[in-house]
Amino acid sequence: MCGINGVWLKDKVIDKHKFDIMRDTLIHRGPDGAGTIMAENEQLAFGHRRLAFMDLSDTGVQPMKSADSQIIITVNGEIYNYPELKNILEKAGHKFISGSDSEVIIHGWKEWGEKLPEKLNGMYAFALWDNKQKLLFLARDRFGIKPLYYYYNDNEFAFASELKALVEWNINIKDIDFSSMADFFTYRYVPSPKTIYKNVYKLPPAHCAIIKNVNTISLQEYYKLSDNIKLDKNLDIYRYVDDLLNNSVKKHMQSEVSVGAFLSGGYDSSALVSYLFRNNISVNTFSIGFKDWKQSEHQYAKIVAEKFNMPFSCKILDGESYGLLEKLVYHYDEPIADISIIPTYEVSKLAAEKNKAVISGEGADELFAGYTWHYENMNLQKQQGVLNVFYAKNNRAFSLEAYSRAMAMGHLRLPELKELFKPDLHKYLPDDSDWFYRKHFKKEFSGLNSFRYLDIKCFMGELVLTKIDRASMANSLEVRVPFLENSLSENLFSLNEKVLYRNGHQKYLLKKIIEPYMPEEILNRKKQGFVGPDSYYFNKNWYAGIIETSVLISDEILQENVLDSWLKTEEYWKLWKFAIMEYWYRRWMKN
Repeated sequence: MCGINGVWLKDKVIDKHKFDIMRDTLIHRGPDGAGTIMAENEQLAFGHRRLAFMDLSDTGVQPMKSADSQIIITVNGEIYNYPELKNILEKAGHKFISGSDSEVIIHGWKEWGEKLPEKLNGMYAFALWDNKQKLLFLARDRFGIKPLYYYYNDNEFAFASELKALVEWNINIKDIDFSSMADFFTYRYVPSPKTIYKNVYKLPPAHCAIIKNVNTISLQEYYKLSDNIKLDKNLDIYRYVDDLLNNSVKKHMQSEVSVGAFLSGGYDSSALVSYLFRNNISVNTFSIGFKDWKQSEHQYAKIVAEKFNMPFSCKILDGESYGLLEKLVYHYDEPIADISIIPTYEVSKLAAEKNKAVISGEGADELFAGYTWHYENMNLQKQQGVLNVFYAKNNRAFSLEAYSRAMAMGHLRLPELKELFKPDLHKYLPDDSDWFYRKHFKKEFSGLNSFRYLDIKCFMGELVLTKIDRASMANSLEVRVPFLENSLSENLFSLNEKVLYRNGHQKYLLKKIIEPYMPEEILNRKKQGFVGPDSYYFNKNWYAGIIETSVLISDEILQENVLDSWLKTEEYWKLWKFAIMEYWYRRWMKN
């Protein structure tokens, strides 16, 4: 995987030395090499930090130009269907000079133009300059596996894989958007297209952007999930999904360097390892455990590794790992309060000692309906005998507001936010705290699919995939996610709810597929997230120390009495969000 950046100035030449410093803030994303291309009388620059997997020769170096110099690209990603696209393009007369999957983007643009992202199967964020049309084109993959940030004004447009590169280029963009800070306390992240800074944006997943004249930008959504795909009624759905999964895993193992696997001992990562075993592929597996915790996942991961005869590495965490937060807020750029940010960073660090890439199980819970709220939704449907529980009386589980509570881990809406923030900041607080969920709520979908869609667009796309990207790339490790392959994800999302949930079992379909290969201890495990014990996060003295020295309090942003009341009532998930924001604020606004 890689880091990309670019700048387009309207009226002056780019300082290349300054630009290369901007580029090299992303060295952790690409330690294998660096490149810069200047164009448009040195008013346009593309940068690239390389983490090499395919075509390790110099022909794969980026940024990359077309033979006629019409197109320049800088790409962060892997295009898994590039052999098929390359074959189509060669038949159409295109000539390739490398074995790089990125070169497909150059020729694909010439052939399909703005329709190009619709053709791509992979994880990516890329920028493309078309010298003939004098336009800049940005695109991000369907689910937001890879990040892309940008800002613009009357005189310049800049983009990068991470916010820190934009800050390096122009420190004046560090102007906090307090509505985004409020969103963070609601969602645990800042929702797209917003960022923590005013006038700086995330390109949303499944979107492309066309930029002309530096400051004229048009966003387009090029892909939408649908639950209307019609499958043959006589189809053996178990064999069909099994084949799709198997093919996806094989695609994601394409590399000229070895690929390992994260392994938690849950259905998702264990399923991926079982497919590797069935294809006679042996890989290093990596897990994290927690000291003195009976439910620690490393125990189950070891069972799976031994079952499939895979090399196994594990690290055990304790309370001392809190010290990592100061480092993590640098790598995450924006405050992200997922409770697994520390174990995800640590397992990435462990894996990077032996591999440059791993496969991981992100996306399976969303697509196979594996979350607690899916279980509650389906049980409620069964009890009430209705197809859509949104409108059922006494719906204790699945109103949009209940979904918000389930996702919040310390629920804060407008009344609580007004208590938390100083009065002079109240004008920035969103009137509708759940605006992002409401934006992505699809009434036309069935009850379960409405919430699976919210999970994909909000929880997975904004929190889960951001967390895994930053934690892994901080360690120069690429994480590949086979469950999010195009055809697999499309077909899984279209399946009837009864296939996903049966006889009181979540992930029934996945369980039936892996049942012949998996140990009973794994098949009968209760669902558990990639987290530590509650006691790991419920450290009252630690939170008290952060409140006592809080810069958010001394800078007149948050109310000390409210934080003290959280401490007294042991509102630890709210305090976790406060702690993350406090560490972020100290690192990015005071240093």
